[in-house]
Order: sequence, then structure tokens, then C-alpha cells
Amino acid sequence: MLKPVLLYLLLLLPLLLLVKLSYAQVQTCPVNINFSNGALNHWSAYTGIFKQNTNRVAAAQQDYDSTASFPLGTVNTVSLPEYMLSGGQGVNVLTTNSLDAFGHFQTIPTINGYNYKYAVVLGSTSISSPQGGLFRGIGYEINVPAGVGPYTMTYAYAMVLENGNHESSQQPLASATLYTDAGIIQCASTKYFLPTINGSLDQNTAIQNGFVPSNAPSPNVGGNNANAYRIWTKNWTEVTFDLTAYRGQKVRLVFTAENCVPKGHFAYAYFAVRSECSGLTISGLPQVCENGITTFSIPSLDGATYAWTVPAGWTIVSGSNTNIITVKSGNQSGNITARATNSCADLSSTLFVTTSSPTIAGTLNGNNIVCEGINNSNIILTGNDGNILKWVSSTDNGKSWNDINNTFNTYAAQNLNNSTLYKAIVQKGTQCSIDSTNSVLITVNTKTVGGEIYPSLLPICLGQNQNTTLQLQNSNGGVLNWQYSYDSTVWNNVTPTNTNNSYEVLGISSTIKYRTIVQSGVCPTDTSKVASINFYNSPFPVANIFPDSSVICFGTAATLNANVTIGSNYKWSSNTVYDASNGLVNQLPATINARVAPSKTTSYVLSITNKDCPNIWNDTFYVKVIPPITVSAGNDTAIVINQPLQLNATVSDSSAMVYNWSPATNLNNANISNPIALISATFDSVIKYTVRATLNPFGCYGEASVLVRIFKTGPEIFVPSAFTPNNDGLNDILKPITVGIVTLNYFSIYNRWGKLLYNTSEIGKGWDGNVSGTAQPSGTYVYITEGTDYNGKKVFRKGTSVLIR
Repeated sequence: MLKPVLLYLLLLLPLLLLVKLSYAQVQTCPVNINFSNGALNHWSAYTGIFKQNTNRVAAAQQDYDSTASFPLGTVNTVSLPEYMLSGGQGVNVLTTNSLDAFGHFQTIPTINGYNYKYAVVLGSTSISSPQGGLFRGIGYEINVPAGVGPYTMTYAYAMVLENGNHESSQQPLASATLYTDAGIIQCASTKYFLPTINGSLDQNTAIQNGFVPSNAPSPNVGGNNANAYRIWTKNWTEVTFDLTAYRGQKVRLVFTAENCVPKGHFAYAYFAVRSECSGLTISGLPQVCENGITTFSIPSLDGATYAWTVPAGWTIVSGSNTNIITVKSGNQSGNITARATNSCADLSSTLFVTTSSPTIAGTLNGNNIVCEGINNSNIILTGNDGNILKWVSSTDNGKSWNDINNTFNTYAAQNLNNSTLYKAIVQKGTQCSIDSTNSVLITVNTKTVGGEIYPSLLPICLGQNQNTTLQLQNSNGGVLNWQYSYDSTVWNNVTPTNTNNSYEVLGISSTIKYRTIVQSGVCPTDTSKVASINFYNSPFPVANIFPDSSVICFGTAATLNANVTIGSNYKWSSNTVYDASNGLVNQLPATINARVAPSKTTSYVLSITNKDCPNIWNDTFYVKVIPPITVSAGNDTAIVINQPLQLNATVSDSSAMVYNWSPATNLNNANISNPIALISATFDSVIKYTVRATLNPFGCYGEASVLVRIFKTGPEIFVPSAFTPNNDGLNDILKPITVGIVTLNYFSIYNRWGKLLYNTSEIGKGWDGNVSGTAQPSGTYVYITEGTDYNGKKVFRKGTSVLIR
């Protein structure tokens, strides 16, 4: 006999199953509500045209029943034509995704992680009709199942509208409306058009409503806004509405797209419906990475407020008051809850999310050095936690990376011609962030090239110590050593080891050959081409020169000397060398004495030959010429007795100068550049001072003189009584002659009517008889002048001077 509890459970089980089955039935979405049949089954449809210049009053309409086949109904119907048009589809079910030509958004959306898979587009770019604008719409009569629990529906919409600059009520529009017997459910309905103000588009409001202008041109040219912001698009938006309050009742969902009433501007809109009706659903990954950034979302409710909770240790980064949140996950799994509330819905949802440890990229090992061409290097990844997505390589030191299709922990880098960096890209699942490993460098050495030795054929005489250098050229790699051979078969290393690119051939006594051994990194060695040294058993010239450099003053000469111990002939590089021996060495040892007098710094090469030796001994004399020293003692001047006169010498080369003025009489210091002279009445009326400036330590000098006229009067300003400005160089300028005057305050010229013609305060300047380029006539002119003497007293003079032409 069964125990009472067990009997009770057995009796209750069928009831529980019935309740579960019944609940599943009351949550089922209407058939083909999401166009999953690929057709308009169970949807009714209509197309038509407006009466022109009305507020959306239909002039004609074609209705398509949801229980009949085309052309009367929508059963198994994929598309319906625009009203009375052979071209253009007014209604079209979409099963293949693409990009909209104007908005560049997907025609079948994926929103908040949900892939709709199907959609319908209402309208086209067609605008032609016999009367007003085209309109079209589809509707679904939803029998909301009786029962308990939430019953929701979610649809998404996107649209493309052509601005007509009409009144707002006549602009193209798209709408989604939910009807009940009591009227429209406003919170589940939406309608969009391009608003206008006084016949112009209200762009700010359009942008606030989510519209953006398209760069694509309208297929319909002309009109009253042909060139300005004509096509506007609105990307996908989701709307969820709650039908729980309407269980056991009928509601009707209608989608429309309507051209402008006057017919010249188009509208088309996309609509998609979710196949989930069991309440609010949180979209997002059910598994996330610890400390990762993840997005979770729910469909939007019109005018709704939103509230979210996240597991302990998690943080909402942004969007806590919206339908989309960004969170930073913690290390604990838990529930994410969302609640959306508006005037006609109060929906909530829970999603359990687990966390996992983050991606660990691991460590790459395998740095290597190889020779270009045929090579192989194995790189190994260890310690990673996550899947290897790919490997990447870089040949420009990490500036750019190229993908390698390899998902294994090892990679063989083969046949490289350039040094290359490698990394592995790792990710743990899809929930954790991608990470990259350290870089491994495969250094590629370029192939060894032995090169050639210059010169390839070098004659050397007995005891030669000039022009004995061999130079390695066009090689690649470092020199390991130089080698020599007397028979081109047996080669010996030079000692000590020479790793330079050059080698000095010294002390040989027979013909010999040289080559180098070269290696680039780890690449095989290579030998250079061979250079041959032909030995001449005739002594190489020997001499020494003195001095090898000298410094002379401009206009003087230098001596070039040489002692020759081996040699038979010589010559100079310049024919300006004076040498009495004429290039012959008559006996050894010999002394060469030559003289040169260059006008600028010059090098002279002495070349000596010896019979039977084909090579030439060369050495160079360097003669530096000090440029001429130019001295100025200033302009000739005039003073009065006992007036201090400042002398000043300027020199072209002021370095290390020594000055000497003569005569030194009445000078405060005759050995400086700027002495002061004080001349008494005992001197003649004219004195000439000469200054010599000498450049030490070379003794080069220059001289200059200044003539001083001495007036045995007081300070005075003299003005000539006449002048002749005829450009003959004589008396062409009327200017004051100042004696004992240190500052000319003014010198002014007036005509006989008192008009100022000329004025200056600069000593030495005067009037040339012209005013603004116009020659003034002959006649008498008045001058007024004032100066300050060396004692600070004013000297004023006025008078007349005659201009003679």
C-alpha cells in the first residue's frame, strides 16, 4: 500500500506537467510574427495613394487579405508592388542581409546581441503616381493568449526619408502603431517624420530624433530642396511592449511607410520582430572574464526608466539609467537583473553570469640568429591560458604586423631574408580580452661577400713607405684576417691578426699576393679577390722636407727646403716655385732650396723619382699667407688750439695688434688704437699723424695717416658765401665747416620768402641746391646754424650764400 505522501505526489505530477505545458503555450509568439516563413503569411497589407494637398486622405487603396493568396492576399507572398506601379516593391520580406544604400546600416539587424534573421521593408524610392504620394502598410491581428505571467513583444525599426520641405503633416513618414478596442497603446507606438519650420527642415530637431543626413544623392532630381540635406536616415531602434494586461483579447500591430502627400519625396522603412514573447530578456554573454569590460542590454521601452543590479564585486561603468549597461566584472559569478518601467509596462529579467580567470598570453622562446636564405628557427609558446588565435610577424621593428595563420604552440620560421619579430595572439574563450605574448627576434645576417681589394695590382719598390695601402671594397661582413701567398696555392695568415679593411704592405723583398677572409654574422666565410704586389728591386726615393709649414706676410717670400738621400729627379706641383737646380739631383745626398711668394695660402707638392723604380715619392709644403692688413686712421679733420682730438685707428684684422702713432708729440699714449691729441698754439697749422698696426707674432703690418688742420681761433662754424651745384665735383654742396664744434644742432637753408628748404644736424652734410628733386634757381639764400663746441658752449651763425648755376 502506497504511503500517503507518495500517493499525493503521484496525483500532483500530472497537474504540474499540465501547468508547465499551459504556461509554455501562453508564452508562445504568434505564427510568423517575425516573418520566419520568408513570406507575409498571417499579415494583412495595403498600398495606396493620397489625395494631393490633403493631410493624408487616401485617394485610392489596394487591400491584401491575410487569408488569401496574391493578388488578393498575402499567403506565401514575399513582395507586393507599389500602388498602380509596375516597378518598385511596396512591401518586401527580407531573408538575406545587406547594407542600406543611404544609411549603410544592416537591412536585417543584430541588436543588443539578438539576431533578427528576418525583416520587412515597406516602401521604395519610387515617387511616381497618377495623383498624390504613395503609402503602404502591413498589420497583424494578435490574439493574446489567456493565462498568467508576462507576455511581451519586441520590434525594431529603421528608416530612410527624403526631405520635401513641406508642412510637417505632409512630410514623408514611417510609423509603428499598436491598436486595441479602446484605442492606440501610445507607449508601444512610434511615428517619425522630418519636421519643418516655415517650409524649411528643422535640422536640430531631426538630429535630436536620431536622424543623420546621407551622403548618397537622391534618385529624384529637382524639387525645392535639390541640393541641401535631401536624404535623412535613422538607424535601428528596438521597442518592447507588454501585452500582459490584454490576455484573452485581440490587439493589432500595424507598420507603415508613407511618401509625402504631394507625391514628390519618398519614404521607406524596415521593420523586424523578435520571436520571443515570454517577457523581458537580457542580452549579453552568460560567461565573462574576470575584471573584463562587458555590455548587457534589454530592448528599450518608450519613456521608460531602467534599474540594474550586478553581482557583488562588479561595477556598472556606464548606462545604469539606460537599457544598455557597460560593466566591469569581478571574480564572483551571479545574477544580473534589469527592470524597465513605463506608463504601460513593468518588466524585469534575470541573467545568471559566470566568471572565468583572464587570458594569460604566456611566454615565447626561440630568439635566434640565422643566415639569410635557407634557414629554420623553432619558436615555442609556453604558459598560456587561452586559445591561440594567430601568430603575427613584423619586419620593421614592430611598426606594422602581418598575420600568420597558425593556432599551435609552436611555429617554424623558415627561409627568412630579413630580421623578423614574432608574437602569438591569445584569447580565453570569447568573453576575455585578447592578449599578446612577448616578442621573439629572429636576427637574419645577410650573406657574406668577400669583395675585392683595391688596387688589384700594386708595384712596390725596395724600402717603399708611401702608397703601400691595400683597401678592401664592396664586401659584406667583418674581416677575420688578411692572408698572403707567394704561389697563389699556399696561403698564410698575417701576424698579428688584422681585422681592418686596410693593410699596409711594408718590408717585402719579392712579388707577393694578398686576400682577406670575411664573415657576416653566422653566415659561411668568403674570400676576397686577390691583389698582386709586384716587387721592384730598386730603392724607393728617400727625402725629408723642412719646414713642412710656414707663415708669411702678404707680399713676402718663403723658403722650401729638402734633403734628398735617394733619388735622381724631382719636380714641383707649381710653376711659380723659383728653384735654380731645375729638377736634377746631381749628387747624393742633395739639398733643394726653393723660394715662393704666393698671394694666398698655398700647398706645394715636391715629387721625387729614382731610376728603375716606377713609383714616386711625394711630400707637401704648406704656406699660410696672412692677408694684407688694412688700416684706417679716419678722415682728415680740423680743430682749434687746445681742443682735445680723439684719434682712432680701425684694422681689418684686430687680433693681437700692436699700435704705434707718430709723431708721438702731444699724444696721451702713442701705443694704443685711440689716443687723444692736445695741440697748443706753438704747432704749425697742419700736422700729419701716421699709425702702424702690427700683427704679432708674425710681424705683418699696415699703415694709415690722418691730416689735422689747426685753427688758432676759438670754436667756429664757417659757411661758404657761394656754391655751384653743377656736379663738377667742386663746390657742389653748401655745408658748414665746423672747427672746435662737437655737435651740430642744426643747419637750415631758407629762400627769400622764408620757406625752409633744407635742414640737417649731421656734421659733413649739406644742401645740393634741390628741393624734392627740383633744382632751385640761382639767387641768394639765407642760412641759420648752431653748434656746440667741445666746452659745451653754443655757437650761432647766420648769413647768406649765393647759388650760382
